[in-house]
Amino acid sequence: YKANILMLSQQKQSVLRRTTMPETMTGDTMFIERLAKKDPQKRTTRHGATPISDATHDRRKLTIVDYEVPADLIDKQDRLKMLIDPQSAYAQNQVSGLNRAIDDEIISALGGTVYTGHTGSTAVNYYATGEMRLIAGDGSVVAAGSAHSNTTATGLTIAKLLTCKQLLDDAEIDPMRRRYFVCNPYNINQLLNTTEVKSVDYNNVRALAQGQINTFMGFEFLMSTRLVTDGTETDCKHCYAFAENSITFSSQEEPSVSVSIRHDLSDCVQIYTTMSCGAVRNEGPAVIEINLKASA
Repeated sequence: YKANILMLSQQKQSVLRRTTMPETMTGDTMFIERLAKKDPQKRTTRHGATPISDATHDRRKLTIVDYEVPADLIDKQDRLKMLIDPQSAYAQNQVSGLNRAIDDEIISALGGTVYTGHTGSTAVNYYATGEMRLIAGDGSVVAAGSAHSNTTATGLTIAKLLTCKQLLDDAEIDPMRRRYFVCNPYNINQLLNTTEVKSVDYNNVRALAQGQINTFMGFEFLMSTRLVTDGTETDCKHCYAFAENSITFSSQEEPSVSVSIRHDLSDCVQIYTTMSCGAVRNEGPAVIEINLKASA
C-alpha cells in the first residue's frame, strides 16, 4: 500500500452557487414572494377620487430535494495495512459529488418549469410569454411563448453575446446586477478564437494570454460540463446568460459526512454523506436560454 491516495480529476466545488440568492428555510417547501413594477399616472383633477390599482403580487414554490451518496465501506484489515487513514479522501470524494449536485439543481432551475399560485400548483413553462427568452442554435431569437425548434446550430459568437445582452437590457434588468454566462468548454474555446476576444483593444483582461476568459461584454464567464442537451436541437447544449440572484437557492442541510463502525459487517468503517437543497427561478426575464453547438 502507498502512503497517499490519488484523487482522479473531477469538479470538486459548485460553479454556480455563488451566483444565486441564498435563503434559509424549514420544512420541505417555501414560497418566494414577488412584486411586479407599478407605473404612476398623471393627476388630471383636483379633489378627485383616489385611484386604486393592485400591484401584481405572486409567489413561486421552492421544493427541497434530498440527496445521498451511496456509502463506502473500508474493511478493518485493509485499513490496518494502509500507511494512511483513507477516510478523509473518501469523505472528500463524496462531498465533491454533492457539490456537483448543487450545480445540477441550479441548472434545472435556470431552464425548468416553475410553480406559482397560492398553493404552488400552477405550472409555468420556462418559455411562457413574460418568462425567459430563448435563442436558437443559429442565433435567432425564438418568438415569446414558443419553445426551441430545430435550426442549423453554431457555436458561441460575439453576435450571440450581443443578442443576450440586448434581451436582458430590453427586460430592464438592473445593470448594477452582475451578469453571468455559463456554457460548456467547447464554446469557451469558440469564443477564445474570436478575433475581437484576441484583441487587447476589445478585452483589457488579456483573456487569451491567460488561457481563460474572465469577463467580456459585461458577462462573467463560467464553464460547466453539466449542461443539458436540448431535446429538439440535439446537437446543442442549453447555455445561459443570466443576472445574479435570478435563482433562489436554499440549503436545508449542507453536505454532511457520517463516519461510523458497522459492527454487522465485520467492523468495517462506513462513510455516508447526505444533503438537502433546492432552487427555483425567481425572475424569468433575468435569464436567457441560448442553444449552442455542443461540440465540433
